[in-house]
Amino acid sequence: MDDAFKQFAETLHPSFERLMKMPPLNMSALPTRLPEKCIYLLSEGANHLYVGRTRRLRNRLRQHSRAGAKHNQAVFAFRLAREVTGRTTASYSSEGSRTALSADPTFSEAFSQAKARVRNMDLRYVEESDPLRQALLEIYVSVVLGTKYNDFDTH
Repeated sequence: MDDAFKQFAETLHPSFERLMKMPPLNMSALPTRLPEKCIYLLSEGANHLYVGRTRRLRNRLRQHSRAGAKHNQAVFAFRLAREVTGRTTASYSSEGSRTALSADPTFSEAFSQAKARVRNMDLRYVEESDPLRQALLEIYVSVVLGTKYNDFDTH
């Protein structure tokens, strides 16, 4: 491994430790002051489910969980709804597309329930303003915790 990258990667663990030491918050009781640029972790108890990164934490959390959020805003909730309905394979044709799934009453209900589920999850975050560190920290946390809903595949 390249020494410069290795040294950079080794600086990620202290941020991971700060993230894990943070007492979890409920999204319904967020503090007034939140960091703007950070990575965040959504969990249900000790079950760590999803890690993301953002430039605007409060807005991003709203997108994940707001009842009216669309499939391209509440991506994590959409994945949860796919799992619940057994429609886990992405489709790039009109049949089975995100738009078609959103119009399906059964899937739509599962998506609404998934957004409510996300609203009740535990939240942790750690401030990180550098975009490169933020991207690598998101991957680092996902790998270390095995967050099953992170998908780094291209679409």
